Order: sequence, then C-alpha cells, then structure tokens
Amino acid sequence: MKRRLFYIGILILIFGGLGLWIGYPHFNKPPTCTDRKQNGDETGVDCGGSCALACVATLDDLKVIWSRSFEVVPGRYNAVAYVENQNKNAAVNKIKYRFRFANENNIYVGSREGETTIPPSGKFAVFEPAIDLGSSKAIYTSFEFTEKPVWVQISPEKIDQTKVLISDIRLEDEGSLPKLYAKIQNTYFLTIPNLEAVAILYDATGNALSASQTYLEKLGPEEVEELSFTWRSPMSKPVVVKEVIPIFNILDTKLK
Repeated sequence: MKRRLFYIGILILIFGGLGLWIGYPHFNKPPTCTDRKQNGDETGVDCGGSCALACVATLDDLKVIWSRSFEVVPGRYNAVAYVENQNKNAAVNKIKYRFRFANENNIYVGSREGETTIPPSGKFAVFEPAIDLGSSKAIYTSFEFTEKPVWVQISPEKIDQTKVLISDIRLEDEGSLPKLYAKIQNTYFLTIPNLEAVAILYDATGNALSASQTYLEKLGPEEVEELSFTWRSPMSKPVVVKEVIPIFNILDTKLK
C-alpha cells in the first residue's frame, strides 16, 4: 500500500507538472490590445496607453459648425460642412456621412452620402461636388456622420511631422469668373498622398459665399505646390475673407 501510494504520488506530481507547463502560457498571456480587458498600460478596455485606439470616454464629440449648399449652375450644387475636431491627438481613418437637402418649404429634395477622414485637432471641411437636384432648390442643408467614429491615437511627433502651410492666397477676376490661388508647403520629410484642399470665400459678416475644391495626388517632402480654385460665376457679395483648408489622412503619411 505504501509503495502504491508512493507511485500514485509520483504520477500526480508528473501530471500536475505537465498540466502547469501546458496551461501556464494560456492563463498567463501577456496583455494585448485585443483581449477585451483593461490591462498593461491601457487607460480603458483595449484603448489608450500603447494601444492604437483612443478611449472614447476621454474624447470630445465632433462639432458641426455649419453646413451649406452653393449653386454652381441651375439645379447643381456643391455642399460643404464645416466641422471641428477638438481632440488634439486623435484622428479617424474613415467615417461615413450624409448631406440632406430641403427646399424653401423644408421639404426633402435629395441627399448625398460619402466617406471622409478626420484630422486631429482643428477645423476641417467636408466637400461634396456636383449634386444634381434637377428643378429643386437646395435652401436648407443638413449634415451628419452616419456611424460612430473609431478614434486612433496620434503622437505629437507625428502631428508635428505632418504640418502643411498655406500662404500667398490671392483672388483674381472676382467680378467675372473668380479664380483663387494659394501656395501649399509640406514642412517635413513625410510624403502626403491624396491631399484635398477646400477654398471657402466669406463676406464682411463672416457668411460663406461659396466654396471650391482641388486635389493633389501627393505632396512630397518639403515640396511646395500651387493650388488653384475656380468658379463659374461672380460672388453675390464682395469677398473679404479667403480660407484654404488642406485635408489628408494623417495615417497614410510615410517616409519615402
């Protein structure tokens, strides 16, 4: 009986050791950003700290400052939403949105959906061109994001390395077919692909008169390019303020 108990004890120790050896890695996995637990240096569940995702609870909601439509030719409009992201170090790779249009009686006459990126820290524009409403007039324009943003943390170093400068803004032929020119400069060594720029013209009261858009396939390291914007008819009021907003996906920038 003693020998049997001795052998049984040896077997228990062997199998117990094997169980610990096999099971230890399973029950003691290192923290990850996808384990649905708040561990490691995370400040939330799978967010914050060294994780790519930012924690939604610590972020401000996007603020739509205004949205408006501008008639290009009879029945065709450009739509613009002016939005602010108050989160200094958080961006969104892609997010879907919707413009809706109504006539003077506030009756729905059409919509346009699209997808955009959200840059960190600041105001930006969402632009939709050539919206055909037929014989309807777009008097009221509303804008909304149609899905929740997935926020990604952006380091201060990355933000500093992806700054572009707008300078030498000039408006020509304002009384006939207005043309706006501006210089855009990449201030660092990162290549910025698929850069859009939106120009907005304002009157003396700060009211937006019209908007236009242009596109660059890429802006190379420390490169300077000239942007040009055009309109098919003069503005309804004298232009006092001219704003050019560059828009690009900061997550797509890279050394090249």
